[in-house]
Amino acid sequence: MSGFLSVGEVLWDIFPSGEHLGGAPFNFAANCTRLGHRALLLSAVGEDALGTRALQGVRSTGVSTEFVQRTRDAPTGTVDVSFDRDGQPHYIIQRPAAYDFVRLEPQTANEIAESRPDILYFGTLGQTCANNRDILAALVELAPRALRFYDVNLRKDSFSADLLRQLMPMADMIKFNEAETDVVQGLFDARHATIEGFCRAYSERFEWRAVCVTKGPEGCAILLNGEYVEVPGFPVETPSPVGAGDAFSAAFCHGIGERWPAGRIGEFANRVGAMVASRPEAVSDWTLADCYALTRKSAPGS
Repeated sequence: MSGFLSVGEVLWDIFPSGEHLGGAPFNFAANCTRLGHRALLLSAVGEDALGTRALQGVRSTGVSTEFVQRTRDAPTGTVDVSFDRDGQPHYIIQRPAAYDFVRLEPQTANEIAESRPDILYFGTLGQTCANNRDILAALVELAPRALRFYDVNLRKDSFSADLLRQLMPMADMIKFNEAETDVVQGLFDARHATIEGFCRAYSERFEWRAVCVTKGPEGCAILLNGEYVEVPGFPVETPSPVGAGDAFSAAFCHGIGERWPAGRIGEFANRVGAMVASRPEAVSDWTLADCYALTRKSAPGS
């Protein structure tokens, strides 16, 4: 069992059908617990009813709330989620939010250092706040042996080229979706004709150990220690993509911890991502048996 420290937002996704607890760092941590890992979450919620419910929801997944703080500086985070005709989600993120006001008190810093996490997870959204970038830099110092996994997760009006230039060199491992590779190449004015070309060039530029690019139901591409693979996915009927990428990230990091080869990691991460996509919640009670029961023959139209 490995130790995971996830830093960033926990919030409520407000769907047309109702509220669901979410936020990529929380979703990642929750799925890590389902894979048998110890997961810590460094975040904050407001001193409001949503904050109380969020703490209860985090605990219910097995994720420790030891480092989830309460603050009066802002309300618990919320995101309004809608879907286009293709079923792709669109987000309106309410800021400022409680997770913008995380504190790293000396006792918390000591406890994190003593926990010796194997993987430190961070994303882009939480790091748009200077306070949180300072905390991330401190965590890197506190956990020098932890592999740093950066899930890019670009959201409209919540990133910039300058921010990515700060975050991308901090990563040992990084995840994009296919659309995000186009955005990043435009921001950095360094384009490549193939996903493999992108992975190799940017990996060399930023000294990443691993790069993964998710492609929805088509699967993923992974560059790991110089080995490049493309692994087909597991299409599911009526997919709900919210949280699927976070589950993929958890499974990817699980495979890294198990020292699996790139192809096996991609196969496993695709299964876990597809299982979450097959359910309406970003965090659900899936099992490994559920994941391994998926077959590509179940793809629509096959």
